[in-house]
Amino acid sequence: MSTLLAHAEVFDGHRMLPSGTEVLIEDGRIAAVGPKLPVPQDCEILDLTGHTLIPGMIDCHVHLVIDGLNPMKQLNDPFSLPYYVAADVLRRTLDLGITTVRDAGGADLGIKRAVELGLIEGPEVRIAVTVLSQTGGHTDGTTPCGLPNHLLPEHPGRPHPVVDGPDEMRKRVRELQRAGADVIKICTSGGVSSITDDPRHPHFGMDELEACVREARAGETPVMAHAQGKPGIINAIRAGVRSVEHGVFADEECFELLKAHDVWLVPTLTAPVALNRMIAGGAPIPAEVVRKTELARIAHAEMIVEAVAADVKIAMGTDSGVFPHGGNLEELQLMREAGMTPEAVLHAATASAAELLELDDRGALREGLRADVVIVEGDAREFDRMAERIAGVYQAGRRVR
Repeated sequence: MSTLLAHAEVFDGHRMLPSGTEVLIEDGRIAAVGPKLPVPQDCEILDLTGHTLIPGMIDCHVHLVIDGLNPMKQLNDPFSLPYYVAADVLRRTLDLGITTVRDAGGADLGIKRAVELGLIEGPEVRIAVTVLSQTGGHTDGTTPCGLPNHLLPEHPGRPHPVVDGPDEMRKRVRELQRAGADVIKICTSGGVSSITDDPRHPHFGMDELEACVREARAGETPVMAHAQGKPGIINAIRAGVRSVEHGVFADEECFELLKAHDVWLVPTLTAPVALNRMIAGGAPIPAEVVRKTELARIAHAEMIVEAVAADVKIAMGTDSGVFPHGGNLEELQLMREAGMTPEAVLHAATASAAELLELDDRGALREGLRADVVIVEGDAREFDRMAERIAGVYQAGRRVR
């Protein structure tokens, strides 16, 4: 069965194509893109006048097993509940036109495999499995009374998140690769949502970071770095990571290093905005996290404007899960407000994100690629209320919404 998507405007992942461009889907792939395409026999023809076609979007930073920070709730939830949360989150994320996600910590190989087998409907999942930090770092949830309340607790499919020293780092990277990690995630600075650290402080020594990257590369696994403060950002880049996540306190020196080392920035602009919204709504957020969230919100907003002006490589990531899932597409509007053109924003959410994740079969509407296609009511370059305007989603040629 083939499908012809006709009479829509088309953004191919890089640019808007001339009016009259059509997209033909056959056997899960894009068979042709162009004007007045030959129509195969028994072809379904969709008249999409007033709509825009874009590639399936890719969110490079989500946490599928979390749906809004709530430490006390986590203490009382049964062990298996986060997996059912993930199943619901995946369906909701697919509804947004996001057909691929990179889980930045939490989802294990079982969740990824469940999507592949069709047991759960959702975006294709790339996994980091857990997030590595030093003792006292961003993912060390040990409380003052000694209770190990880690956000991502260890279990048979998820190695322990806290690691110290090059030898321990090498072993943990190997354990993560054994657990099926597509990417290794490390924290080269403190964080906002953790209580006992400071996002401006660097974490891990260079010997530990270099051991991480070296071991990851041996297994052909890229490294993504939670890096918020300037020293941690610089250390991550020099150690050889593929992407810097958040980059809250980055400055011109950081931007020059990002470009010189060909490292991506995944800014996750929605996270501090949504966290501040949760705080204003009375969410049970610890006072220290409230203080850091406001500090990060201001710095983050200033940083991204400068990063856009410096022309660093940007891919879309939201940090959904730290705040409730479903608001992912707010990231598009925030990138636009930072000075990116609408086409550059869509590029960051499609072709750029695919390039970051080294997925050369998607991210664009081009002959031969996987048919991940989103139908947007109206102009897809207008991001206001975009989630409400997702009119259809194709994943590998199958209409899933």
